Amino acid sequence: MTTESPAGPPAARQDPSERTHHGDTVTDEFAWLMNKEDPATTAYLEAENAWTESATAHLAGLRDKVFQEIKGRTQETDLSVPSRKGNFWYYTRTEEGKQYGIQCRVPVRPGETDPPAGDERPGEEVLLDGNVLAEGRDFFALGTFDVSPDGNWLAFSTDFEGDERFTLRVKDLRSGEVLADEVPDTFYGSAWSADGSVLFYITVDEAWRPDRVHRHVVGEPSREDVVVYHETDERFWVGVELTRSEKFIVIDAQSKITSEVRVIPADAPTSDPVLIAERRQGVEYQIEHHGHRFLILHNRDAEDFAVAYTSVDAPGEWVELVAHQPGTRLESVDAFARHIVISLRKDGLTGLRVMGDGSTDAYDMEFPEPLYSVGLSGNPEYDTASVRISYTSLVVPESVYDVDLVTRTMTLRKRKPVLGGYDPADYEQFREWAPAPDGTRIPVSIVTRKGVVRDGSAPAVLYGYGSYEHSIDPYFSIARLSLLDRGVVFAIAHVRGGGEMGRRWYEDGKLLAKRNTFTDFVACAEALIRNRWTSADRLVARGGSAGGLLMGAVANLAPETFAGIVAEVPFVDPLTSILDPSLPLTVTEWEEWGNPLESAEVYAYMKSYSPYENVAKLPYPKILAVTSLNDTRVLYHEPAKWVARLRVVAPEGQFLLKTEMGAGHAGPSGRYDSWKEEAFVLAWILDTAGAA
Repeated sequence: MTTESPAGPPAARQDPSERTHHGDTVTDEFAWLMNKEDPATTAYLEAENAWTESATAHLAGLRDKVFQEIKGRTQETDLSVPSRKGNFWYYTRTEEGKQYGIQCRVPVRPGETDPPAGDERPGEEVLLDGNVLAEGRDFFALGTFDVSPDGNWLAFSTDFEGDERFTLRVKDLRSGEVLADEVPDTFYGSAWSADGSVLFYITVDEAWRPDRVHRHVVGEPSREDVVVYHETDERFWVGVELTRSEKFIVIDAQSKITSEVRVIPADAPTSDPVLIAERRQGVEYQIEHHGHRFLILHNRDAEDFAVAYTSVDAPGEWVELVAHQPGTRLESVDAFARHIVISLRKDGLTGLRVMGDGSTDAYDMEFPEPLYSVGLSGNPEYDTASVRISYTSLVVPESVYDVDLVTRTMTLRKRKPVLGGYDPADYEQFREWAPAPDGTRIPVSIVTRKGVVRDGSAPAVLYGYGSYEHSIDPYFSIARLSLLDRGVVFAIAHVRGGGEMGRRWYEDGKLLAKRNTFTDFVACAEALIRNRWTSADRLVARGGSAGGLLMGAVANLAPETFAGIVAEVPFVDPLTSILDPSLPLTVTEWEEWGNPLESAEVYAYMKSYSPYENVAKLPYPKILAVTSLNDTRVLYHEPAKWVARLRVVAPEGQFLLKTEMGAGHAGPSGRYDSWKEEAFVLAWILDTAGAA
């Protein structure tokens, strides 16, 4: 039996409903799509999927070709560089034809100091095989994977829907038995007591906010678990972890701009949590245990953060260790027995600073490329003189180094293989600066294949995000090679609202300065065109989640600047969502966007840039919106309503909606399914930019 292709895009029914705030009444003709349980909603989403498939049927061959390119460049049977923890080396490996990773370990052999390489893995023990767990499931994700300090127990949690509600279980690694212990609806994160007898975990409230830390005794029913900490302020999320030293359980409560931390001795897990410092509005801090002191990374009178310390025995006064230096954003501090490593960023680039027991022998690690990203990577051991780092750039695949902190020697352990004869020398990367309307210079990172002529004829992709102080640093992508090798220029716009240039960069792109994010992105696009990297009829913009808000905003702001826009799980109806405190995440988001319920000024400002509120009869570029039905972060109905309204208001436009009916915010879970999804998007981009 054959299915007839749709004759045209579906027309969502219009069923007007009204909302009124601050004397402003708004009619939403597609609010009915918010009802996920309504069969009409599912029918509409499926109709949109059918239309998208029909409208892109001519790209089927290209999609398959791009998928095969991604697959062909990827070493499907591979393993991570083993990390030592206690008496074992831990690693993840993949096998050709299998969707998910396999978590393993091998014993450390006598005298062994370097991680085992290649197939030298005698005594391998499979701790968890995602392929076995996912058998018969359309979706699978791990939330927690946490081995106890003694190596005897594994806490792990699974999600089979994509809604990030995980079921927590405990496995006895000595016998291989999964215990009857089972806790549904848990969140990310866990922490073991020193002896492995007690496990701490997190649950969420009705708004999907992680608000409780529980204490579970291994082998006992979960109904007897004790709530150790309950956060009642709806702006705050809680987290839990074990310090690298394995001496303390850390419970942190954080809003977008304020922090509070408590600790429990890991060898006395039933003790009451001890407060490090009371929360103070606008002050963020995090701690690391380091011998007799807690290191404190904080922004108290230090916009770009400083490092202090306080006594472990009697937390109180903060003693300065690393002074605040404007323009150098300190992002994290990691403590080891004899060293401290500070992750930072300066001039738009990441960096690592090493300190010994004193503060006079500090040095910054040096790297050869003008554009790169570097950070610590999987360092579970506390008593060590070396650390593992991850390094990448727009042209260098992810590379794992071990760094001797005393001699400063860097040893390359592995560079992610790229099959098919990839040579970084065949590609070039550049940093340009685009002038924003207010004169601020916005960094743009660019990568091309050598030989691309700068005469405006090259197709291009401009990627952006710009929220939550999240930085999109230069990174390598195997999938991106399918663009670059077809002559496409790839660029990242490091717009305000992100953290690329420090805390002020973030502050100047949030709340009542949010429009800077959008105008910065347009300025970057205009700079690419002005400097002859591309032209407006060959430029495609791409962004996801809060970056999807960016995509929707620039579609209204400068539709003539782009040939196409890809908006993935896009936050395109922010005002409606932020006005509803019953929705997941809303209350915690008020410190990022403002509270339009209480402030008429915030309400009017958000309404002025909301993509859904500002759809107009404009010459929109082609738009591809991609979403997931079970997304709990950006709900599916935002892009669904957006596309429906675009079709009505701008009927000459070409708008597509693709909904993954069995996944969440991150899209399909299996690696092959993810590659197929990426191939779908890349084929659409190539076609839209005239590079197919």
